[in-house]
Amino acid sequence: MEKKRNLKIRKQSISTILYPVLFGVVIAVLWQTQLLHKIIGADTYTLPLPGRIFRIISENVPSILLNVKATVIVALGGLILGSLFGYLLAILATVFPKWGVGGLTIVSAFTAIPIIAIAPILNNLTKDFSRNPNIRSMLAKILVVMITCTVSMSINAYRGFNELKPFSLDMMKSFAADKITIFLKLRIPNSIPYVFTALRVSVPGCVISALVSEYFAEYIIGVGRQIRENIVLAQYATAWAYITVACAIGIIMYVILLITEGIMLKGRR
Repeated sequence: MEKKRNLKIRKQSISTILYPVLFGVVIAVLWQTQLLHKIIGADTYTLPLPGRIFRIISENVPSILLNVKATVIVALGGLILGSLFGYLLAILATVFPKWGVGGLTIVSAFTAIPIIAIAPILNNLTKDFSRNPNIRSMLAKILVVMITCTVSMSINAYRGFNELKPFSLDMMKSFAADKITIFLKLRIPNSIPYVFTALRVSVPGCVISALVSEYFAEYIIGVGRQIRENIVLAQYATAWAYITVACAIGIIMYVILLITEGIMLKGRR
């Protein structure tokens, strides 16, 4: 029975990866053969062929890596700070439910604010933080990503702290466990799967937020800024090269998250 269950899980895992890959291959073939251009009515200037896009990437590796580094720093910095802050808010909401739940409601309202509205405001608020435009620009971008990641982490972590297994809390109390012991031994371990659920939302979100925040940043660096600058200059092939790199950043970060989740939650999912 266990072998059949494991075999079924493996088949599901393979199909989960195989079908998107096959779909991507089909799109790439249609794109390279220009059948996709005929279907959507585009030309090879605004929608360059994949061969040309990858040739531009290979010819500009140093400059692309420089911009990738800037974007990854912003994405990871905002992800880490936002996740820690969101987790702390969830702890406060659990310890002080009377005030904490209201705080989570306010935090949830931030999801309704578009990134393109937050980014320019934070750029103005941080303009006096440093004389170095790179530092103050980096701070503003990280804050944008942090706000985006805080919401999902706080809500999911709060669920993890409070959606306990049946009778687990009663059992801890029957052992005369105090609140600190219950929190450390029961609530925190129970919140770990919910943390990874939040990260599944936050990791793609942090990349998107970093790219969008770079559109309005003062310092001209980052993958998102290069996409904007090349579109303005009508260098669409180069812009598509950076779009491809941005997709690669998101995919790599998400795969790393899935591998980490599989290792830490082995046997729990």
